[in-house]
Amino acid sequence: MNNYICIGKIVNTFGIKGELKVISDFEFQSRVFIKDFTLFIGEEKVKEVINTWRIHKNNYLLLFNNYSNINEVLKYKGKKIYINRNDLKLNKNEYLLNDLIGYSVYDKDKLLGIVVDYEKNINNILFKVKGDKSFYLPYIDEYILEIDNINKKIITNNGGNLII
Repeated sequence: MNNYICIGKIVNTFGIKGELKVISDFEFQSRVFIKDFTLFIGEEKVKEVINTWRIHKNNYLLLFNNYSNINEVLKYKGKKIYINRNDLKLNKNEYLLNDLIGYSVYDKDKLLGIVVDYEKNINNILFKVKGDKSFYLPYIDEYILEIDNINKKIITNNGGNLII
């Protein structure tokens, strides 16, 4: 099993002191963008530890340990950032959206299909469900009644009404 999870991308440097500008839509940002958290950079998974972090215009600005100059961190520009899944401490009822791919979707007892992907837009998270007909299931309380991690099922309320 791949233990690395992509949580964002380094899009640029910021200033001359070695800060890196990161975009991320990871659902547990507050647990990973913290001092002393270990990140892995690029496909090579270069291990770096966060020294300082801050938010600037909806992006994270990170400074890694042992760096204090823009020239030292230019090598990371454009690289993806990963975490080790084992470092992310999820509670019993918490999950990553990516983990829900492959879950069966039911409207009460009727199988509607399988989650094959998800998309994020400005307002919602949408699960792409493939069954007899494909449809998008919004990740909102109006439709999602329960996510059963043990049986890998999502129980919906009126999810069948979304099929066109």
